[in-house]
Amino acid sequence: MAATPTTPLTADELERLRRYDTCTVANAIETFDVRPRTAGFASPEIRCIFPQFGVMVGYAVTARARASAPANGSYSRHGWWDAIVASRSPRVAVIQDLDDPPIGAFWGEVQSNIHRALGCEGVVTNGGVRDLREVEALGFQYFAGSVMVSHAYVHMVDFGTPVTIGGLQIRAGDLIHADRHGVQVIPPEIARAIPDAAEKVIAHERKIISLCQSPEFTLDELKRIVP
Repeated sequence: MAATPTTPLTADELERLRRYDTCTVANAIETFDVRPRTAGFASPEIRCIFPQFGVMVGYAVTARARASAPANGSYSRHGWWDAIVASRSPRVAVIQDLDDPPIGAFWGEVQSNIHRALGCEGVVTNGGVRDLREVEALGFQYFAGSVMVSHAYVHMVDFGTPVTIGGLQIRAGDLIHADRHGVQVIPPEIARAIPDAAEKVIAHERKIISLCQSPEFTLDELKRIVP
């Protein structure tokens, strides 16, 4: 079952989340103490390919794929596409590559165009991506474990199940927040409260930074504002 809020975030609420980088949102999440500080984000192996695109926010649509050998069965592309358009928007495709190490890229110019047309903001995958120039021009975001030449025997195995990307378990419907620093999932029960919490974090940090850059800086004052 997807771990999403009972009622969807509005377009304005999603836009507010896009105003904050992942580091600020991670700090804001910590103030609610709803999960360990070591959880909720992907490992550094999942890197942002187009950092200039800024923050990506969307609801996960999940699938698993492999490319090391030809498919011994078939999956329904149409079923996958139907599942995407039936899911909450905006959408982020989250594809776990089952090969270790990955050998073929599911993602390239064609898949990016298809998924963008289906309302996906980008993809998060532990596998490979390619066609960087064309996909960058398209404005489709890549978060990936590697960049590759070939798609090899790439094929989807299933979709709609929980996946693990860079140590982070992601379920269909999870709210993804990602930028040049990496990928995280925002807990649904606090999603609407994150912007206000982020503003408090920013205000506190600005106070510290302002003091540190001030000619009137003193250690005593630093100790006072940072207990």
